[in-house]
Order: sequence, then C-alpha cells, then structure tokens
Amino acid sequence: MQTVRQIDDLRKTLDVFRGEGARLAFVPTMGALHDGHMALVETAKRAGTRVIVSIFVNPIQFGPNEDLAKYPRREQADSRMLANAGVDLLWMPSAETMYPEGFATGVRVSGVSELLDGAHRPGHFDGVATVVSKLFNQIRPDVAVFGEKDWQQLQVIRRMVADLDMGIDILGVPTQREDDGLALSSRNAYLMPEDRVRAIALPRALGAAAKVITEGGDRESALAQARETLTAAGFELDYVALADAESLGAPIEGNPMRLLAAARIGGTRLIDNIPVL
Repeated sequence: MQTVRQIDDLRKTLDVFRGEGARLAFVPTMGALHDGHMALVETAKRAGTRVIVSIFVNPIQFGPNEDLAKYPRREQADSRMLANAGVDLLWMPSAETMYPEGFATGVRVSGVSELLDGAHRPGHFDGVATVVSKLFNQIRPDVAVFGEKDWQQLQVIRRMVADLDMGIDILGVPTQREDDGLALSSRNAYLMPEDRVRAIALPRALGAAAKVITEGGDRESALAQARETLTAAGFELDYVALADAESLGAPIEGNPMRLLAAARIGGTRLIDNIPVL
C-alpha cells in the first residue's frame, strides 16, 4: 500500500492507476478505523479495481464545543489495518493541505442537510459537503463508499453528487454492529463501561418502535415510547424521528422511511438509524 500526503504525489499515483485502466473505488474516513470501516473497504474492493482510502479529521465539520481535539487518532494502527485489507493507496493530507491560507470556498446542500443532525449541529453538513467535494475532486473516483450509520450524511452526499453532475456512483453499506446490536462507531471508544452497557438501549428502542410502526401501530406513540425508554436508560436526547428515507422530511406514504436518533450518554453523542418498511 502506498501512503501519500501531498497533492502532487497523489495525482502522480492516480495517473498511473488510470493508465492501467483501473476503476477507482474511494472510501473517505476520519481514521480510528474499526470493522465498520473494513466493511466499506470490502465493498470498495468489489466495486473497483483500485481502492483508495483517505484519513482526514476534518476540522470544519466540528462545532466549537465538539470533540475535534480529542477525536481518536491512530495513524499507525489504521495504516496497518488498511494494508492488511489490500488497500492500494492511503491519502493522508494535513489540514494545511486541505485548507491552505486564504481558503474561502464552501459547499452547502440545502434541504436534506437542514433537519435532524443539521438542526442540532449547525454548519456540520456544510463542512462535510465541502471536504467530500474536495476529496472527490482530488481523487476523481468512479465509485465512493459510505456507511449507512451516518444515514443523513449519505443522503447529503447523494444529493450533492446528483446536483453537481459529479458522475460518481455512491454506494451505501449497511450499519455494522456489535454482537449486542450497538452500531460500530469510533466514538464508542469514549464510553465508560457503565455507559457502554446502557448504550444498548439505543438500537433496542429503535427496533421496538420500528416493529410497532411496521405492524401498523400508532407512529407517535411508538416514537414517544422510544424517547421514554432512552431517557430512562440515561440518554439525553437530541431527536428520535421517523422521516422519509431520501429527503429526511416528513414521511410520504408509499416511500421508504427511516427511523433515526441522536442522543448523548455519559457525554458521548451516539447516532443510529434503521429502515422502516
């Protein structure tokens, strides 16, 4: 696996790949890799002939009181995992490379980015859209792979790619979970043992609500019960919501729906979502 940190080196390597006629599959990450990321890599290996992974902790998607400073960084361990997984190229730019002095351009995706996490984390999805558009311009992949755990992020990226005619296939990979159902996340490392035990209430509450809704039960009662369950488990809720799967707005009869939640336990913010048929 090649590791590059400068734009010129990246372009030279990608030119070689394209000269071979390679189909480029790209997995953007912020590092602190786990089995969920490796599932994205495996999907990328099936979707392309060369796999590129980026590691960049993007400062402009963190709010002023969020966890940028303590976000886990494990460069050597991450690099070994990717090499062992058969990744061809690791792109690890610095913040100065991504946002040089005088950087003044941003990307904003209206509508889908303004609800749920967008409402609770102002500017977050502007930072996501900006960095992903930069990465797409740097890599120019044929296909890019994202996890469904960050469902709203996935929809923001899909909207951006469609609206800007980027011509990139966007693949979503189902949420990878621990044996007890908790969604894999780099932020799970923050959880104290007692909070980790209580955290399982999140996927269980969503599962119970989804079952009621799928079976034709009252939606608002199901959501209220999920909120009550999470509060009793010690969570501080940002939202528990049923939304249209694509727009993230109010559910539309006949369209796929998604049940989404964000909540804090022991100071750690967790998100999760599941489809509702």
